[in-house]
Amino acid sequence: MSIGNSPEDERPTEDVSHDVSEEARPSVGRALQQARVAAGLTVDDISGATRVRVAIVQAIEADDFTPCGGDVYARGHIRTLAKAVRLDPAELVAQYDAEHGGRPAATPAAPLFEAERIRPERRGPNWTAAMVAAIVVVIGFVGFTLVKGGDEGGSEASVAEGARPTAGKSAPATAQPKKPTDPKPDPTDSAIAAAPRDKVTVKVSAPEGRSWISAKDHSGRLLFDGLLERGDSKTFQDNEKVDLVLGDAGAIELYVNGKKIEDDFRPGAVERLTYTKGDPQVG
Repeated sequence: MSIGNSPEDERPTEDVSHDVSEEARPSVGRALQQARVAAGLTVDDISGATRVRVAIVQAIEADDFTPCGGDVYARGHIRTLAKAVRLDPAELVAQYDAEHGGRPAATPAAPLFEAERIRPERRGPNWTAAMVAAIVVVIGFVGFTLVKGGDEGGSEASVAEGARPTAGKSAPATAQPKKPTDPKPDPTDSAIAAAPRDKVTVKVSAPEGRSWISAKDHSGRLLFDGLLERGDSKTFQDNEKVDLVLGDAGAIELYVNGKKIEDDFRPGAVERLTYTKGDPQVG
């Protein structure tokens, strides 16, 4: 007859404690969710910080690793999410391997690297950009056509490109020789000096730089829309008014009805101006 504990009481208890600890340990998804909540972060916060889609984050926290696309990608997402909530990635990956049949053979680094990032969705053609480009081309063509043939349209509003004489037919052999004419005025002032008083004449020049400009007459008809290169100039004329838009006003010099406009335009500033027969003054 023995005194003391029975043999059953002397059995080792290590396996029991091990089973209890295994049961008490949360799953991989549950551990990630608890750490996120403890850190005061939402699923959207984690998705934005890790570049892992919201749907995948929610599935992993529910221990559903199917949306990951495989064990290799699942391990990559677990590492990324664990770092974001300050958990040990190696411990969670080891737990995942134990729960899903162990770690498989190593895979190339490139697929794993790509798995940890959101794959960009394929987008269709950018029709909006194509439409904008087409509109710009049409506006440019219309502006060029108006500038090129404005004088032939019969409208009182016209675009004057300077007082250059056009080449015509040769004079008859019997024509009398012409008397010497006075010296031509400075080409930069010729159009301004000849500005009629019953119309508004605006000369736009870019002596030191380049600027996009747009000009319209009193009816809103587009006289010019394009880039004025350095050293170029344009002269616009109408019965009532000329509306201007200067893309870089600091690079532009203006002459209105024969007088220079002394406005201190800043480089890069966009200016919208209107001039009439009574100017120079901004309308």
